[in-house]
Amino acid sequence: MVIDPQAIFASPDSAWGSPFFSDAFANIRRLADAAGDRVLVTRWLPTADRGTSWGDYFAEWPFADRPADDALFDLVPEARGLSGWPTLDLPTFGKWGGELERIVGRDSRVVLTGVSTDCCVISTALAGADAGARITVAADACAGSTAENHAAALHVMGLYPPQLTVADTEACLALLR
Repeated sequence: MVIDPQAIFASPDSAWGSPFFSDAFANIRRLADAAGDRVLVTRWLPTADRGTSWGDYFAEWPFADRPADDALFDLVPEARGLSGWPTLDLPTFGKWGGELERIVGRDSRVVLTGVSTDCCVISTALAGADAGARITVAADACAGSTAENHAAALHVMGLYPPQLTVADTEACLALLR
């Protein structure tokens, strides 16, 4: 699973762009190639509901308060074609929920990659593990907002074995075989 490989999180011109995205993406590509037709890509899209805490969120981050079809939310060019599945578009940080479970199964084994380690990846990983999936986060195939936040998120996720484990790309490649 490739979490949110979008311009908003990859571009150095974006307030949310991770400076580590291109390094992580090299490993994302290796894992996607090994997973073949089992790859699923997600996108974060803004919700239209401003009556919830998302209204407060967009007041704090007005640059991201754009229509869902804005180019800022497009997949980066190198992520297009990673999956034969339609992109799972959700207006939530965490992507784990009923729609994803219908695709991968509730008790599945999932390798997570993507951005941002300290937001959408950790939100997806914890919810998936809590729902009963076996989650492995490929640490070097994830990009955080900062090196410190990436490390902190990996530390927190490392507290949840055996439902949630943190590994490197090489270990995850072995899981995908």
